[in-house]
Amino acid sequence: MSPSSSSSALSARGSRMAVLALGLCWLAVLFDGLDMFIYGSVLPHMLAEKALGITPDRAGDLGSYATFGMLVGALTAGTVADRVGRKKLMVVCVTLFSLASALCAVSGSVAVFGLGRTLAGVGLGGLLPTAISMVSDYAPRGRAALVIGMLMTAHHAGGILSAYVALWIVEPLGWRAAFWCCVVPLLFVPVLARFMPESLSFLVAKGRTEEARALAGRFGVDVPAATEKKAAGDRRHALAGLFRGGEWAQTLLYWLASFGGLLLVYGVATWLPTLMRGEGYELGSALTFVVLFNLGGIVGMLVAGRAADRFGAPRISSLWFALTAVGVFLLSVHMPLAATFTVVFLTGVFLNSAQVMIYATVSIRSTPDSRATAVGWTSGMGRFGAVFGPWLGGQLLAAGNGDWGFTAFAIAGLSSMVFIGVAALRGSKRTSPSDTPQGLVTAH
Repeated sequence: MSPSSSSSALSARGSRMAVLALGLCWLAVLFDGLDMFIYGSVLPHMLAEKALGITPDRAGDLGSYATFGMLVGALTAGTVADRVGRKKLMVVCVTLFSLASALCAVSGSVAVFGLGRTLAGVGLGGLLPTAISMVSDYAPRGRAALVIGMLMTAHHAGGILSAYVALWIVEPLGWRAAFWCCVVPLLFVPVLARFMPESLSFLVAKGRTEEARALAGRFGVDVPAATEKKAAGDRRHALAGLFRGGEWAQTLLYWLASFGGLLLVYGVATWLPTLMRGEGYELGSALTFVVLFNLGGIVGMLVAGRAADRFGAPRISSLWFALTAVGVFLLSVHMPLAATFTVVFLTGVFLNSAQVMIYATVSIRSTPDSRATAVGWTSGMGRFGAVFGPWLGGQLLAAGNGDWGFTAFAIAGLSSMVFIGVAALRGSKRTSPSDTPQGLVTAH
């Protein structure tokens, strides 16, 4: 076999490894999206029948319980993944949010239901940054943002699935049946544990070089270069590294942008069907908005990923947030149904991918041994906004000011546009040609 044909064979096997990792992570994130969006999809039905005594303001609190759990999961998952491995943590996260949905399905009180949503949130919050870090390790060079965008289409496919679960199952069987559907991912756990390859960067960073060489040899990929080894027990150094030198300002800008972005994402995800039903649409039409919103999210992930690889993830994120703010504000304006459908779809295109491009930026610009920590803490700081968004929507709706919910979410989008825009300007001034995002991807 000639050297060129040998190289082609190795490249093909490496591609199969990338496809395997992306495919398994995609399925895990699909179930994550189903579990995340199911509450918002069944909420109009639960409010209509006063299930568990839920009122609009209490419904907002329950939405915040899940996002608080996601805050805890995101803040701890990155550090835990960098310590014990990303594969193991993904298995734990999928198991946790599946069992927590079973607790919601059998709950007899708001307290038990809230506990189930909180525990589900811990699993949901831990899975996303871990999966993003995993696919980043195996992304083709120069295509990290696109691969992350492809991964996150699964989250919105889960959102679409949640709308159909609510439409086809809740009416005949009740809201509890919808949460039983979210227990199905337990069947996927053995598949994930058996076939998901561990992160090569993690194995090298932990000094498990023989294991890394064996895995790399099996799939025909290169073993990542070892980074400087840190002392035991100091994952704190990875976090401290986000604030060394001039990095502290960039880190805070990403955190603030993530706060506004997730306030917007989870505020809209929780309240869109209810707010649109409050505008006079039937439940079926309100759930159609969920489908369109998430279809837009899928399109947006693919478009934003390609654009970010070419023009830079921070620039695309800033522009997308500006367009999102316009779309969300227009939802408070009474328009013909066709125009409203169009605005909801376009808002989904820009909103969801704007936030993910923040993660893409952080992931691309991080070193392999600290990537999960950097993405996890950026996501975790944003979860404060995710907690606040559903609560804010519930308070405004309970006070009879549902239209102001769209305005408040639009303001959050504008704030994220400013923060990520400033980060983009700072990054363009500080980044040398050898340190561009593509160069960092090449190093991984």
